[in-house]
Amino acid sequence: MQYISTRGEVSALTFGDVLLTGLASDGGLYVPQAWPELLTGEPPSGVLSWNPDEGSYADLAAEVMWPFVEGVYARHRFEEIVGDAYVRFDHPDVVPMVEVGDGIWLMELFYGPTLAFKDIALQLVGRLFAEELQRRGSQVTIVGATSGDTGSAAIEAVKDRPNIQIVILHPHGRVSDVQRRQMTTVDSPNVHNVAIEGTFDDCQDLVKAMFGDTAFRNEQRLSAVNSINWARVMAQMVYYVAAAQRLGNEVVSFCVPTGNFGNVFAGYAAQQMGLAVSRFVVASNRNDILTQFFTSGTMTIGEVYSTLSPSMDIQVSSNLERLLFELLGRDGRSTARLLKDFRVAGQMRISESIREVLRGSWVGIKVDDETTLQTIAACYRDSGKIIDPHTAVGLTAARRSHVQGEGAMVVMATAHPAKFADTVQSAIGCSVPVPSALAGLVDRPERYEVFPNDLKTVKAHVARCATGLV
Repeated sequence: MQYISTRGEVSALTFGDVLLTGLASDGGLYVPQAWPELLTGEPPSGVLSWNPDEGSYADLAAEVMWPFVEGVYARHRFEEIVGDAYVRFDHPDVVPMVEVGDGIWLMELFYGPTLAFKDIALQLVGRLFAEELQRRGSQVTIVGATSGDTGSAAIEAVKDRPNIQIVILHPHGRVSDVQRRQMTTVDSPNVHNVAIEGTFDDCQDLVKAMFGDTAFRNEQRLSAVNSINWARVMAQMVYYVAAAQRLGNEVVSFCVPTGNFGNVFAGYAAQQMGLAVSRFVVASNRNDILTQFFTSGTMTIGEVYSTLSPSMDIQVSSNLERLLFELLGRDGRSTARLLKDFRVAGQMRISESIREVLRGSWVGIKVDDETTLQTIAACYRDSGKIIDPHTAVGLTAARRSHVQGEGAMVVMATAHPAKFADTVQSAIGCSVPVPSALAGLVDRPERYEVFPNDLKTVKAHVARCATGLV
């Protein structure tokens, strides 16, 4: 399998190089040169002939992902790495599903060590990094931006690894206390946290600028584990396949609370491999630029608002570039031109022909904070199920868009409610049970720096961290 950049200006790479490179040097994101086909059962399944009652989630994951890594790893070794990645998950199904009525299901993606869906990919990605670096006798400095959950999941995946330094930027005061502490209380010499005085988009722009400086990137051996890294998308495709198979391989729709667009793009990638999907519902909070896109075909960058679902407080969703690349016929130059104009003008309009392709199969829905609280309360009242604010945004959007008789709708439940305990408690009127993973978190000392939104300052800090002496 070869991988190409969405901007078409660099040579194709194999999986190991794409894993360690993260962002392409032309500023693009890597995608497979061609989409492989899943081994299919009887039509219209379009999915693997895998029995969820007999095989484990790790078995399915190895099967789905194998075409993307074949030729880089021996099959038995890849299966070992994948199996090890899911040992620490606190549910035998890894990603269990719960029906909440009217043909709507929650797929709970938060049973990993940091209680968020990012663990599902990053527990694997951390191990793949270690494997690849050991084979090459090399080391890297991982630099990432987080709107809340990616940072802690990435840190948990690579902490204490001798050939990796990790620097995570988060927006100062714009993540929950639990999200921040999950990052800043990790006492490991290779972990470095930075709070940027700005928004997540500012953090993301700083990371992209560092990767765009070729000399700095090469000198510090930068790598990325944000959802710009193809390996993240690859690992997330698996639970879309698992959902369809648990529902008997019927055509299914997915509703995904969305920030940086990586999670929902993973579903699209699975569809490109043959998964039978009716619709993707992209659920947003007040930061509704994606709702604009799927509703009107336009996007205008605006202010980033703080909401009760902070991981979605984003205006520029990086992984949308991958979808645009597909919609533009995999034309890298057209993709690059469209995105350059978007960043310069702060606006984008897609053609009517592309809108027609999206119409019906993609839906964008905006959910405000008040409705989010109401959904959390109603879900608890009606089913006893406690959900976090991001999942509530998704559940609200699913109920607004689901049509009876069109098949199941699966909502991606992206985080444990205890990560947003204050918000959830205010909605349901009682305390949220604290899982063991968060026990004692508030008592641990924090370690992080606070920097202005200044590239020179941040680059200097990353260079110091790369030495391993900070």
